[in-house]
Amino acid sequence: MQGLHQVEIVIMLLAVVLVLTTIARKILIPYPILLVIGGLVLGVVPGLPTVTLNPDLVFLVFLPPILWAAAYFTSLREFRANLRPISLLAVGLVLATTAAVAVVAHTVLPGIGWAEAIALGAIVSPPDAVSATAIGKRLRIPRRLVTILEGESLVNDATALVLYRSAVGAAVSGTFLLGETLLEFVYAAVVGVAIGIAVAMLTRWALCATEDSFTQVSITLLGPYVAWVLGESAQASAVLACVAGGLYLRQQFSGAVAPATRLQARAVWDLLIFVLNGFIFILIGLQLGALREAVPSGQFGSLLIAGALVSVTAIVVRLGWVPLAAVLPRLVSPSLRARDPMPPWSHVFLVAWTGMRGIVTLAAALALPVTTAAGAPFPFRAEIILLSFSVILATLVLQGLSLTPLIRAMRLEEDRGNEQEERQAREHAATAALTRLDELADHDWLVPEQLERLRLHYGRRLESYAKSGAVDSEYSLEAADAFRRLRHETLTAERLALVGLRNNGTISDELLHRLEHELDVEALRLGIAERRANA
Repeated sequence: MQGLHQVEIVIMLLAVVLVLTTIARKILIPYPILLVIGGLVLGVVPGLPTVTLNPDLVFLVFLPPILWAAAYFTSLREFRANLRPISLLAVGLVLATTAAVAVVAHTVLPGIGWAEAIALGAIVSPPDAVSATAIGKRLRIPRRLVTILEGESLVNDATALVLYRSAVGAAVSGTFLLGETLLEFVYAAVVGVAIGIAVAMLTRWALCATEDSFTQVSITLLGPYVAWVLGESAQASAVLACVAGGLYLRQQFSGAVAPATRLQARAVWDLLIFVLNGFIFILIGLQLGALREAVPSGQFGSLLIAGALVSVTAIVVRLGWVPLAAVLPRLVSPSLRARDPMPPWSHVFLVAWTGMRGIVTLAAALALPVTTAAGAPFPFRAEIILLSFSVILATLVLQGLSLTPLIRAMRLEEDRGNEQEERQAREHAATAALTRLDELADHDWLVPEQLERLRLHYGRRLESYAKSGAVDSEYSLEAADAFRRLRHETLTAERLALVGLRNNGTISDELLHRLEHELDVEALRLGIAERRANA
C-alpha cells in the first residue's frame, strides 16, 4: 500500500509538471521557474504528504543522463574556443564564491566552524547545468553566451564537489590537508575525464556491434549511468566522466548508427530529459515543507535573513568576477585582445547575472552526513540545507524571472552566424553528393534517368544556395519563413488526403503510418514539425 501511495504521488507530480509547463509556454516564462513556484505552493498545502528528496536518487538517477545530454548537445568546437572564460568561471569563480560565502556564513551564524562554512560555500557556488540548459536555450541569448554558460555549468560541479568533499571530511574528522585537496582535484579531473572517454568508446563499439535500433537507443541510455558509477567507484569526478563521455560520443555517433536510430534516439532522449527536468524543479519547490520541519520554528526567520545575505553574496561575487575575468586577461595579453576583442558590456552583464543554482546545490546539501566520526550530530546541518535552499530560490526564481525582460531591454543583436554556416554546409553537402554521382556513373546497376534526375535536384539546390547568399539577410529570413509556411500547408494537404484514403478504406493503416512518417521527417527537416495541421 505504501508503494501504491508513492506511485500515486509520482503520477500527481507528473500531471502537475505537464500542466505547469503548458502554462509556462503560453505566458513565456521558462518552465523551470514556474515548476519551482508550483512546488513551493504544493509544499505548503495542508494535507498533502511531505516529499523528501533523496540525494542518492538525484546523483544516480537524475544527474547522469542530464549531464550526458547537455554535453552531447554542446558544440565541442565552441567549447574549445571558449575554454578560457569557461575555466575562469568553472574554477576561479567557484573558489572565489566559496571563500566569500564561507566568510559571510562564519559571520552571520555564531558558532559555525570554518569547515562547515566552506562546505556551504562549495554547495552554493556552482550554477547548475540543468538550470542553464533549460532556461538559457529558451531565451534569445547569443550563441557564444549560451556556450559559456553551459560549459561553465558542466565543469564547475567537479570543482565544487571536490571542495565540498574536503570540507565535509574536515568537519567529520576534524582535519584538513590542503595538499591532499589539490591532489584530489587533479586526480578527480584526470581520472573522471579518462573514464568518460573510455565509456564513450565502449558505447560506440557496442553501437557498431548491433544493428537493432531499439538496442542501440538502450545502449545510449546505459552509457551515462555506467560512466557515473565507474567515476564514483574510482573516487573520481563522476560529473566530468558524464561530460567527457557525452562530448566524445557526439563526435562518433553519426557514423556508428543508422538514420532511424538517430531519429528514435533523439525522440527518446528529448522526452527523458523533459520528464527528469520537470520532476527535478518541482521537487526543489516541494522541499520547503520538509525543511520547515527540520529547522526549529524560532530560528526559521533568522535563517531566512542569513539566507538572503548568503544569496546576495553569491550574486555580488559573480557580478564582480565576470567583468574582471573579461577585462584582466585582455589587459595582460595584447595578442588575446587582438584575437578576441572585448565583448559588449551587455553580454558581460548577462553572463554575470545568469547564475541560477539548482538540483546539484540541493542534492549536495541534503547529502551532508548526519553525524561526525565521533558520533556527534553534524554541526549546523539543518541550517546549511536551509541556506542552500534560499540561494536556489533567490537565483533561480528572482534572477530567472528577470532574464526575459532584461534580454528584451538590452535589445541584443541577433546571432546570425549559424545562417552563414548552414548555407555553406548545405552547399558543401550538395557538392559532395554531385561528386559521388559522378563516381557512380559507370556502374551497371545505375539507371541513367535516375542519375540525371538527381543531378538536376542537387544542381537546383546549389543554385538556390548561391541566390540565398547574394540577397539581403533580412529578405532571406522572411523568404525562408514564407517557404516553411508554404511547405506546412502542402504537407498538411498531403497528410489529410492520406487520412481520407484510410478513412474510406482505400489504403490500410500500415501504409498510412509509413507515408505519414515520411511527411513527418520532411517537416522535421524543415523545422515545422511542431506545427499542427490546423496551425
